[in-house]
Amino acid sequence: MRFTRNNLDQSVSPYLRQHQDNPVWWQEWSQEVLDRAQETDRILFVSVGYATCHWCHVMAADAFSDPEVAAYLNEHFMPIKVDREQRPDIDQMLMEFLVQTTGQGGWPLNAFLSPRLEPFFAMTYAATEPRYGMPSFLEILQRVVEFYGANKDELRPFEVRGPAPSGGRGGGTGSSEASSDGSGPGRGSEGGEDAGLARITEAVSRAFDEEHGGFGSSQKFPPHSTLLYLLNRYTDSQYAGSPDEEAGRVARTTLETMQRRGLHDHLQGGFFRYCVDRAWTIPHFEKMLYDQALLLWSYSLGARVFAREDFRRTAEGVYRCLEETFAEDGVYVSGHDADTDHVEGATYVWTPAEIEAVLGPEEAAFFGEIYDVSDAGNFEGKNHLLRRRDPSPAERSRLAKLEAALLDARRSRPQPFVDRKIHSGWNALAGIALVQAHRLIGLTDGLDRAQELFAVLMQRHAENRRVYHTSLDGEVQRQEFLSDYAALSLLSGMLYEETGEYLWLMQGLDETMEEFHREELWFESQNEDFMPVPAESFDSPTPSTVSLAEMSRLRKRMLTGEEYQPLPFTRPLVEDFANLAALMSRGYWHVIETPTPLEWSRLPANSMQVPAEHTSHCYRGICRKSATFSM
Repeated sequence: MRFTRNNLDQSVSPYLRQHQDNPVWWQEWSQEVLDRAQETDRILFVSVGYATCHWCHVMAADAFSDPEVAAYLNEHFMPIKVDREQRPDIDQMLMEFLVQTTGQGGWPLNAFLSPRLEPFFAMTYAATEPRYGMPSFLEILQRVVEFYGANKDELRPFEVRGPAPSGGRGGGTGSSEASSDGSGPGRGSEGGEDAGLARITEAVSRAFDEEHGGFGSSQKFPPHSTLLYLLNRYTDSQYAGSPDEEAGRVARTTLETMQRRGLHDHLQGGFFRYCVDRAWTIPHFEKMLYDQALLLWSYSLGARVFAREDFRRTAEGVYRCLEETFAEDGVYVSGHDADTDHVEGATYVWTPAEIEAVLGPEEAAFFGEIYDVSDAGNFEGKNHLLRRRDPSPAERSRLAKLEAALLDARRSRPQPFVDRKIHSGWNALAGIALVQAHRLIGLTDGLDRAQELFAVLMQRHAENRRVYHTSLDGEVQRQEFLSDYAALSLLSGMLYEETGEYLWLMQGLDETMEEFHREELWFESQNEDFMPVPAESFDSPTPSTVSLAEMSRLRKRMLTGEEYQPLPFTRPLVEDFANLAALMSRGYWHVIETPTPLEWSRLPANSMQVPAEHTSHCYRGICRKSATFSM
């Protein structure tokens, strides 16, 4: 390998290829590169981002394209580019260091490490010129070199803390909290409700934004895992006859707000990554596969739980977005950029004149009754579409034709860059969402599409019981991560419920997944070119790796009749997918054993079906030899 050139043209990462023309001599993370840095005592400059990251693009066009900056980097550092979506282990360790040392995180994540992988300074975006009270990027580099020269012998390794080990989370043996209500293995609670349920609802309610919905006082992200927990909690409490109305209210209001405001792409369907303001007005315009997957699941569940046709239409719109803009050869690509020709949101925003040119004056006036459109605009002089109100049933067909006409016009514009990387775990989440949409709203082709997706993933990314992380144009990234095994195992279990097939695949995935579990901890990876990193326990933005692994393990045991211990309820708002797994493990779930699958529309939304030679229904610690339901 030549280290005196930019080698990113050889990468399979779309993000890394975006930087292949920088004058910086970028290298991709590898043992060969690390060995070279040690031989030459070069500081590692590790810049982490992803293909649809706006500020990553800005820094690439600014600091990383500057000849003087590049020359200094090339002389004094080993510059390494990392795609966080390909290497979540490296990203997680460096992000934890960044947050611990600065109090905040973000991308691009720029870290400086000794050749022995000891991080000693990290930051996010920096410009070529001094800005916002920060020195220029070149000045920062010069100070780093000076600091390292004076302190390199004093640096110490940085240890990723990871989640604290516990019996219930790590070892599957149940903690004292988990078993204090008298729950038995494999049956959940018998009788009264856990105090943990009320504590979670109370904490979520305190954090809820009463004025605008969702959580937080500035940027607003779709709270996927919290919504899934709240919707399932509300479903269970309704069936038990003591509705947790607050859990239902918070979930319903958040779903209503997200579908009406700026997070939602009202023309195409689907959702943007997050909104930059508390009122959900202007999004960061990137679209990610995992958001579509988890919101398809959430809106399908919301449609069923609240009997809401608008939620059903939103879920169907997410599926349309997936099939029209993410689908490629049986699977789904990773994401769409926020920028078009280096201008954020350019594809998506409108002037009143542009709308009128497509619709004509009369229909544009009607469109303006439903959507908030003005000459001043709400985003850099143009309008990102937000609904003033929902159309009446009589208006719906008329509005749909106008939205379709505007979408056709939008398709003729330049489009954002598409990250065509195929990601195993994110595709598995999409498969799970398709199965759930099939069950909850009867999504046409949902189950068939999930089966196709699973088959293609296993064909392309699996070999000899190993699952690999990503691919691009058939070239596979041959690293392994727990999150992929956990999500694929969970999907295979759901397909087994539906068809009676995939059992051996689920068991094989689960068995290999256990290799990532050591000393009561889950580890994100076991790659030879990096240290073991404890798996993440926070839900942000996808369900945490730990919670996916615990959920997968739990469902596998439930489906195969193995004993399991109840899991503990844990921190609301940051570990709610783990709380969802705790609901299941503690019996707040309908487990139906049946020789012939029942229609999902006849079952409560929080149900699973286990293929068996007999019929039984277990719920809240009580099992009956029947499967009849009434609300």
